[in-house]
Amino acid sequence: MFGAQNAQSLVGLALTLLVCWLLSEGRTRFPWKLAIGAIAVQIGLVVLLFGVPAAQNMLKGVNGAVEGLGLSTQAGTQFVFGFLAGGAQPYPLTQSGALFIFAFRVLPVILVVCALSALLWHWRVLKWATKAFGFVFQKTLGLRGPPALATAATIFMGQVEGPIFIRAYLDKLTRSELFMLVSVGMACVSGSTMVAYATILKDVLPNAAAHVLTASIISAPAGVLLARVIVPPDAAETGGDLDLGAEKSYDSSVDAVIKGTSDGLTIALNVGAALIVFVALAAMADLILKMLPAVGGQPLSIERGLGLLFSPLAWAIGVPWAEARTAGSLLGIKLVLTEFSAFIDLSKLPAGELSERSRMLMTYALCGFANVASVGMNVAGYSVLVPQRRTEVLGLVWKAMIAGFLATCMTASLVGAMPAALFAK
Repeated sequence: MFGAQNAQSLVGLALTLLVCWLLSEGRTRFPWKLAIGAIAVQIGLVVLLFGVPAAQNMLKGVNGAVEGLGLSTQAGTQFVFGFLAGGAQPYPLTQSGALFIFAFRVLPVILVVCALSALLWHWRVLKWATKAFGFVFQKTLGLRGPPALATAATIFMGQVEGPIFIRAYLDKLTRSELFMLVSVGMACVSGSTMVAYATILKDVLPNAAAHVLTASIISAPAGVLLARVIVPPDAAETGGDLDLGAEKSYDSSVDAVIKGTSDGLTIALNVGAALIVFVALAAMADLILKMLPAVGGQPLSIERGLGLLFSPLAWAIGVPWAEARTAGSLLGIKLVLTEFSAFIDLSKLPAGELSERSRMLMTYALCGFANVASVGMNVAGYSVLVPQRRTEVLGLVWKAMIAGFLATCMTASLVGAMPAALFAK
């Protein structure tokens, strides 16, 4: 049934489009057809994934696979790190939660999934899935072949890895297409981090893996739409078939596993290093803010400030006003720190702080790479992939971060506007 909460989420849908229109370089060229098409694709994918019995069974399988990956990864991690990774403890344990150490329970998952992804690419499973999504995006969103393919690859491979598959075309893309790729990269996540997020949320959100997977897939059309609103397409965007270009290849299955593990190690180290640095910077800022006079009987903090700033956006997504400050704080943490920090904080919230519906909506709103750290990663990545357009990327990347951030909020709003019974099956 469609109720007041569903209508409230429609406010978020309209708000994200309005903000992007205000930032647009061509306000008289709002892409109405693309808006209808992108929202229709999102709704179609959600209904397909949660409303079709076969797809539901697939999502249940995804949850089971994530559980299996977690247990398998833990076995390998315990072999290397012993009791630090949850193995047999040499002393009495008084706090069960103390065994969940991020470095030993989440980062190793990235290694295993990267290796598995490389193997599935070598076996052509991911390759065909990427082409299938690319074909859908090309036909429904009006994209040329190469950008459609890179958009699809980004869902599985990540914000910089996705465009690698059309590296030969990057210097030929229009400014609008280049902006779109950067925006979509920040609106989605990679396969390795999807599993890591699901691992973090599995105890606090039913069907967590299914929601994380769906969030990344349906945020891609939202990223395309909002990017096209901010930087409208050029007249030169015609032609171009689906083509993997200079695709990634491996010599054998063993080579795929080894190289995938190496790539995963780089990602895990970058994630760990970024968390250490940004959490440390936030702690420094909080120490400075505590020196200032208290407001409302409480000391100032980044979390309080972000909660106030993003409370209206959280409400517009569909979160009740009583929970909006908590949810707004999570949105701010995702933007200023990283989505990992936000997901960890979401998993640690007391049971009554956010309702189950709000936790689900925040999972969709947080599931994207749009944050300050990703700005640097995109500049560095595109500087290597297409160095002649580095200055152009520098001029677009901050707007792309806003588009990616709002794309996940738009996705959360759309999910909030749909009947709750669809997600209860």
